Amino acid sequence: MSQDFADTWLIVPCYNEGQVIRKVLSHARETFPNIVAVDDGSADNSAAEIHAAGAHLVNHPVNLGQGAALQTGVEYARAQPGAQYFVTFDADGQHQVKDVVRMVGRLRSEEKDIIVGTRFGRPRAADDQVPLLKRIVLKTVVWLSPRTRRLGLTDAHNGLRAFNLKVAREMDIKMSGMSHASEIISMIDEKKWRVAEEPVDILYTEYSMAKGQSLINGVNILADSLLAKRL
Repeated sequence: MSQDFADTWLIVPCYNEGQVIRKVLSHARETFPNIVAVDDGSADNSAAEIHAAGAHLVNHPVNLGQGAALQTGVEYARAQPGAQYFVTFDADGQHQVKDVVRMVGRLRSEEKDIIVGTRFGRPRAADDQVPLLKRIVLKTVVWLSPRTRRLGLTDAHNGLRAFNLKVAREMDIKMSGMSHASEIISMIDEKKWRVAEEPVDILYTEYSMAKGQSLINGVNILADSLLAKRL
C-alpha cells in the first residue's frame, strides 16, 4: 500500500447485500484497513459475510433505514483511536476505491471539511453509466433544492462522501430513509462545513441495477426530498 490510511474509516451501511458484500469489503480493505459495516437488520447472511471480510461489524436488530445505519457507523468510527477521516461507502459495489483515495487526499491537502462525490462534475462521457431515469431524477432533486444549488452541489444523492473529524463529531442524522441525503446537505449549510465536489465514477452493475435503479426508487428519492424540504 503506497499510502497509509490508518487514520481513515470507511462506513458501509448494509441491508441484504450478502451476495456481494464480502467482495466489496475485501477489495476496499486492500487500501483502507479500517472499515465498519452496519448490518441494518438484514434477513440474509450479510453479517457473516461482513465478518468473513475482516471488517468491523455493528448490528441493528431490525431494519432502521440507511440514514440510521450511517449515523450508527459514524458514531462507531469517530470513537476509534486515531480516526481523522471518514467515508460513507455503498455496500453494493457501485463506489470505487480510486475515487475515495482522491477524496481523502483532498481533505488532507485542502481547507475542506467534506468532499461530496458527483456524477455530473465533468462533461458526459460516451460510456457514462448513469441511467437516463436516474439522471433525470437526480437533476430534478437539485432543481427542487435552492440550498443545494447555493452550495454549488450538483448531485445531492450521491452516497460517496469523505469528511474530517469535525464533521463526524457534528453529524447527527435524524431521518432514517433516503431523505438523510437532503438532511446532510442541510447540515453542510447550517453548520458551515467547507464543502467541495469530486467527480466520481459509479459502477451500475446488473446486481445494483436490479436493487436500486427502478422507477419506484426514483419516486422514493423525490418524495423523501420533498419531505425533507417541508421539515
